[in-house]
Amino acid sequence: MTHRFQVLRRFRFNRPQRIAAALLALFLLQGVWITAHQSLTDRDYQYARCGRETWESPSALAGYYTTCGNIHDGILAYRLAGLPLTLNLLLERGFDLFRKPENRVVAAGSSTREVSTWELRHQMTHILLLLRLPFLLAGCVLGGCIWWVTRRLYGNFGGYTALALYCFCPAILKACLSPNPEILAALGVYGGIYTSIGVAHAMQGPRRKPGPPATGLRRWGGKWRPRIVLLIVLFGVAAAAHIAALPVTALLGLVLMIWVAEGHRSQALPLVLAATLGALVFVFLCYGFSPDAFSYVFRSAAGFLWFSRDPARRFFSSFSNAGIIVASCAALVLYLALRRSRYFGNTAPLLCALVCMALVMTGAPGTPWLWSLPFLFTFIGGIFADAYESPRSRLAVAAAGALVALQAAVCVGTLPSLYY
Repeated sequence: MTHRFQVLRRFRFNRPQRIAAALLALFLLQGVWITAHQSLTDRDYQYARCGRETWESPSALAGYYTTCGNIHDGILAYRLAGLPLTLNLLLERGFDLFRKPENRVVAAGSSTREVSTWELRHQMTHILLLLRLPFLLAGCVLGGCIWWVTRRLYGNFGGYTALALYCFCPAILKACLSPNPEILAALGVYGGIYTSIGVAHAMQGPRRKPGPPATGLRRWGGKWRPRIVLLIVLFGVAAAAHIAALPVTALLGLVLMIWVAEGHRSQALPLVLAATLGALVFVFLCYGFSPDAFSYVFRSAAGFLWFSRDPARRFFSSFSNAGIIVASCAALVLYLALRRSRYFGNTAPLLCALVCMALVMTGAPGTPWLWSLPFLFTFIGGIFADAYESPRSRLAVAAAGALVALQAAVCVGTLPSLYY
């Protein structure tokens, strides 16, 4: 217990954390404002209905997991879309005990599974917000991960730059404003890869206590345990969001672990395989330990991927990404021109961004290029952080501020196009 209080005492909410929190609050405010102007779509009803069935009544049809069939395009998105509605309905059923019979949400004698989402839209005016809130919160968590990584690697101003571009990215906002697996997959891929790097760094650390030489995981000290648990969880989020995200996360994580873990490279592959196995167990759990529904994921071609230049061409030709486009070009020029910018902290996110931006799904709907954006913002933040420390630091800060302001203005101007 003493150790836990010591951890809490080390936490500080100073000016850097307040600025990051303000940026994330602006991100959340944009999402809530757009949600207030949206209306329910057929896709919303599908996710709401089948998401509720995963919690309330799986195997609704003989031989299938839900009325959507055996879900193969991200069971975690359905789970998260249905969870707030199921919890809210249970809460409303409790409140019905204190309401008049004509005002009750759940009719007497009926169960929660008998109340359809179509009927609930009349009693629950906030159903649309409940559907989007898990994905908006996932977007905030991803933004927090970007801030944590970039601040530790590049300092406060590098973190501000990356987080500001993230918070005013229309593609990210759009992914958070409808039930879909992409923002969850982006969180799993980004978090899984950087946690892999963290585990590799833990391998390089000294042993926690002096004593006889240790072997295996014991020689890494006390930091490896929580990092490996976090690695398994994030691999699981990536796999449950979209099964195609798991091999991408595992392969890129393995490459970067081998790059970092000098002297311990033989242990990188067993760790990644163990995390992958744990991720598959997590997916099995998300399917309610249903063997047929779980096996259908691997029989549906949902994990098929290929390479194409079309996603990059579409993203970098959109006016809504004007600030990000200019910042990306400037960062790439500085990376190629300045030798001191070509180190692991900048090269790793660039490599991941290039790989993810070129991916397309051939077996199921998906937008893997969205997974590349957190790495792109990390790369931009790292390169600009190097420029902030150059002799022309004031010019670099002014240029970065102008690009962030440009992207914010363009993003706010395109918000009405995200209503539908």
